[in-house]
Amino acid sequence: MAASRIVEWVGGLRENVRDRLRADSAFWRRIMRAGVEHGPEVWVRYSPPVWGLGFWAILPDKRRIVRNNLRRVLGERPALQEEREVAAVFSNYASCLTEAMLLDGRRYAMASLPRGVERYQACAAKGRGVIIVTAHTAGWEFAGSVMRSVHPGEVWVVMQRERDEHARAIQDRARERAGVKVAHIGDSAFDALPLLHALRRNAVVAMQLDRVPPGMRFRTAHLPGGTWRIPEGPLTLAAVSGAPLLPIFTRRLDFMQYEAEVMEPIEISRKPSPEQLDRAAQQMANAMRAFIERHPTQWFHFVDESNAT
Repeated sequence: MAASRIVEWVGGLRENVRDRLRADSAFWRRIMRAGVEHGPEVWVRYSPPVWGLGFWAILPDKRRIVRNNLRRVLGERPALQEEREVAAVFSNYASCLTEAMLLDGRRYAMASLPRGVERYQACAAKGRGVIIVTAHTAGWEFAGSVMRSVHPGEVWVVMQRERDEHARAIQDRARERAGVKVAHIGDSAFDALPLLHALRRNAVVAMQLDRVPPGMRFRTAHLPGGTWRIPEGPLTLAAVSGAPLLPIFTRRLDFMQYEAEVMEPIEISRKPSPEQLDRAAQQMANAMRAFIERHPTQWFHFVDESNAT
């Protein structure tokens, strides 16, 4: 009996250590935050890409997922080109994750360059709020902060809950210090109610379109590499609230410098037909593909989408 308990304890300890050392764990986030807050500037600026390439080297499954997702959106391309792009994705992601911890501006200020801001202003002038649809592109977390520079009201960022709640809390605190409210979805059908109330106050709500949480309804869009699932949540929220859908995608230019590209808005009716929903989903997918085609190394999609139909 004692021996079995020891074996069970050792197994639990091993699993706990393995969990803490996962790439998305709070352990690594805390190390990064310590380096960001107290490390020398040269370390903060130039070490993240090296860490990113290190994770690229030791995570073959993630390399495969990134490559496959790029293929599903862009189609297959020369193998050497794909591998260079995948390595650059890891490098860019490490830089963006580091800089996301600096959102509060206590050490460095973020410079943002919104392109097409007049499209946002035209949508906001309608007074029904604006639903930003974006993707996991470089600096997507900054989309809310960029909007804070041109939007006087509330800015919300909608996220799926991370596996490690402690890692999530580290990122959320940085976002909230930057004046951006965070809404986590996935646990209840009532998660979206605060967003609906916020839109009625003419708020900005940023939602992602490149990932479908488990159990969420979706529409199917067609892309050069096959089909892609687009979450139905933004479409439903737009129909209920009357707010326009505004595709905005961000990319990293340099250290703490980001550009947000505002694309053409998408309107849907209050009682859309299935065909209207499919058309709007395809428009969102086309906007995402156009951006990724121009900037493939700035799309951070590390989730296996092989079950997409």
